[in-house]
Amino acid sequence: MTGAVKRFRIMALIAGVMSLLLWFVDLPVAYLFDNEDWKGKVAWIPFVHGWVYAVYLLTALQFSVKARWDLRRVIWLALAGTLPVASFVAERRVVKNYS
Repeated sequence: MTGAVKRFRIMALIAGVMSLLLWFVDLPVAYLFDNEDWKGKVAWIPFVHGWVYAVYLLTALQFSVKARWDLRRVIWLALAGTLPVASFVAERRVVKNYS
């Protein structure tokens, strides 16, 4: 179980950082600035975020299966990766209860 917690913890932190980059760097540059140079420099963020979120979902699913969580908690954990701060909150709760 500790391996699943560690993997989830790492992916939750990475997914949280990528969500913050997406929400507070990529989206403002894409919609508020009309500078193509800046848009080109942050174009990698949504691509990387998509892959990181996919791996986050797999690690969240693996952890929740090992923890024998019900479907409601699994969905909550999966959705926690979609909001910038929610994955940090989920990581703290999982580590507090399962470490």
